[in-house]
Amino acid sequence: MTLSVIACGGEDGGDGGAENKATSSSSATAKPTDDSAGGKEDTAAGDNVDPNVKLAEIKGEKGMLLVINEVKRDAGGFVTVQGTMTNEGDEPVNPASWAGTESIIVRKNLNSVGGATLVDKAGKKRYYILRDTDGRCLCTTGITGVQPGKSLPVFMQFPAPPNTTTEVDLSLPTFATASLKISG
Repeated sequence: MTLSVIACGGEDGGDGGAENKATSSSSATAKPTDDSAGGKEDTAAGDNVDPNVKLAEIKGEKGMLLVINEVKRDAGGFVTVQGTMTNEGDEPVNPASWAGTESIIVRKNLNSVGGATLVDKAGKKRYYILRDTDGRCLCTTGITGVQPGKSLPVFMQFPAPPNTTTEVDLSLPTFATASLKISG
């Protein structure tokens, strides 16, 4: 499998507009679980992540909550972000807006977290989710409507910033931005 890496940035740290967002997708699909599920879950990225570790809690629209459990620099030059999304609202949430606005991502990864980005403020660069040569994001895909009280594990893989970068901001459409420390 061949991967394309997309990273943009300018002196102002801007992304040049939402239409320039690039992302990537894997064949992993998310299946909502009961909020009361305990223990470690096997994630689509292949690592077991401790759901009790909470690096950040990010509030989204319509009662969605994204808890980040791990932000890890991998040996292959990736940063993998893993967490759990929970619908704490009263109505089902459609995940379509989480894919962002780039046309190929929306076409190939509509129900995904493909619109996520990492920003290295010190290095003035924005990193988009990795994608394969078919335009599929290396992230959780196949997300169906998230019912009230339900949770689902999510992952996102990005190109790794330089080793000197230890903190990045995570942005996902409809969610607040959060600063995260990179481990590994």
